[in-house]
Amino acid sequence: MAMSDELYTKKEAMLYSQRIAQLSKALWKAVEKDWQHWIKPYDLNINEHHILWISFHLKGASISDVAKFGVMHVSTAFNFSKKLEERGFLSFSKRDDDKRNTYVELTPEGKQLILELNANYHNTQHTVLNGSLALKDLYGRFPEFLDVMAVIRNIYGDDFIDIFERSFQHFRESFDDLEREHSDH
Repeated sequence: MAMSDELYTKKEAMLYSQRIAQLSKALWKAVEKDWQHWIKPYDLNINEHHILWISFHLKGASISDVAKFGVMHVSTAFNFSKKLEERGFLSFSKRDDDKRNTYVELTPEGKQLILELNANYHNTQHTVLNGSLALKDLYGRFPEFLDVMAVIRNIYGDDFIDIFERSFQHFRESFDDLEREHSDH
């Protein structure tokens, strides 16, 4: 008998896999719909917006970093980045010490677009946010998904979670900066 057979039954494994698949699909469908409504006025698709968001928070990320963190194939990251470059939102570069990788960076127009998107976030409906408000009311905070984060760490590794945490810390700081700017005026 293998070690894994001792830890769980085939029935438990199948039920767990089916449950997480159904829940993930249902959540993704709602997230996708919310995300598309939010970015529609800017003529962006989800991959393009995700690339802009990653570029904003990782400053000078390589295409492979964008692909890894955006959970997309490198060719997808490259092709959508190319479209964003054509629209003037991203610029491509090589580094003297790293000729193999292509790096992307937001142009001033790209940065302005991200700031505008963020400022207009509440102009569209967000069913996932609304679905989470009861938990925020009950516990005083939004769900943190610690179990899900642990599963993701085991699938994608520490680097993925470290980049995830770093980008959200940068996101928080950029919001704090914006709030300070608005309170100063």
